[in-house]
Amino acid sequence: MKIVIVGCGYVGLANGVMLAEHHRVDMVDINKKKVDMINCHKNPIADEMISSFFEEKELDIQAHLSGEDVYSAADWVILALPTNYDETLGRFCTDVLDRTIEEVRRYNRSAVIVIKSTVPIGYTQSQYERDPERKILFSPEFLREGKALYDCLHPSRIIVGVPMQEKEDAGQKYQELQDKAQKFAELLGQSVQGAEKKTMLTLAGEGEAIKLFSNSYLAMRVAFFNEIDTFSKVRGYSAARIIEGVCADGRIGAFYNNPSFGYGGYCLPKDTCQLMADFAGIPGNLIRAVIKSNKIRKDFIVQDLANTGAETVGIYRLIMKADSDNFRQSSILDILLGLKEAGKSLLIYEPNLKEAEFMGCEVVWHLDEFKRRSDIIAANRLEPCLEDVKEKVYSRDIYRRD
Repeated sequence: MKIVIVGCGYVGLANGVMLAEHHRVDMVDINKKKVDMINCHKNPIADEMISSFFEEKELDIQAHLSGEDVYSAADWVILALPTNYDETLGRFCTDVLDRTIEEVRRYNRSAVIVIKSTVPIGYTQSQYERDPERKILFSPEFLREGKALYDCLHPSRIIVGVPMQEKEDAGQKYQELQDKAQKFAELLGQSVQGAEKKTMLTLAGEGEAIKLFSNSYLAMRVAFFNEIDTFSKVRGYSAARIIEGVCADGRIGAFYNNPSFGYGGYCLPKDTCQLMADFAGIPGNLIRAVIKSNKIRKDFIVQDLANTGAETVGIYRLIMKADSDNFRQSSILDILLGLKEAGKSLLIYEPNLKEAEFMGCEVVWHLDEFKRRSDIIAANRLEPCLEDVKEKVYSRDIYRRD
């Protein structure tokens, strides 16, 4: 089985490494550094399990800067490309997906294209309707940064969606797509470890909705427990006691309940915005309220920090969560901007930064110097290295976990 995966980010590389234990996998990415590292069996992203697989496993994997030489022989082409939310469009920008689908079709009209990028609801269906001869499926991923390969190997569910419903006049075509969907689910299932996985074959639009609603629910939980924390801070109550009392109810559960400066990262901000856009013309206000709640939370944190009277605020780490290497839409970036507008002097401690300045703020690479020069330290997540200056640290982290 020959598999091509386009995109060497968390989703693409984790799936590529997993599948390369059993199949030939060709990765495609425009980032030369990533391509070179993969071809040297080195991991270009922050994920310890991917690193260990490169070191310990016999993986049949090779990376390329272009897909022209590998598309023609592929049985499956998996698209794991970025789809950022574009506020001017009011939806995800899918231009790179559109171009790649057309490019794959130009070189190989028989390969099955599987979209793993997060897309607007109805996107896969629209691609199929543009050319009903396309064999195109949608299969969402539910991965965490830093633990992407682990989550691939231990999926909560495997979902594969087809872009057409069963109709009397479309029996053969529908059955062909269903068969391809089943085979792709089995392809992923070969590598799954542990307990039996849950497999669901759905309509493509249903699969797209499952992805967006799942992440929006997680965003809602973050916003909910952050509002408990805000309420407790203003009223002088113990947020920990209230949260533990609420979560003692088994219907609610003690998970995804640790207060933070707000949700952020690769998925939750953009997926909630896309789902809100998909609700156009449909009654509902919950997703809009979640997005608004997250903004209010970050505004509250900025004001609470400003009210301390500290002149120099140290920003401890820009990453969204432990074991990550990116700051994209990290909530603390909005805290930083808010404090700048409030006239505060800011220092940043972030080992992943190479420049001496970031967003107009000084970067300090020595932790001891950073701690000494900061009047107060804003830390979205607490770490042991801050224990010696805990009287300076401002955080809403109760349980010391993401």
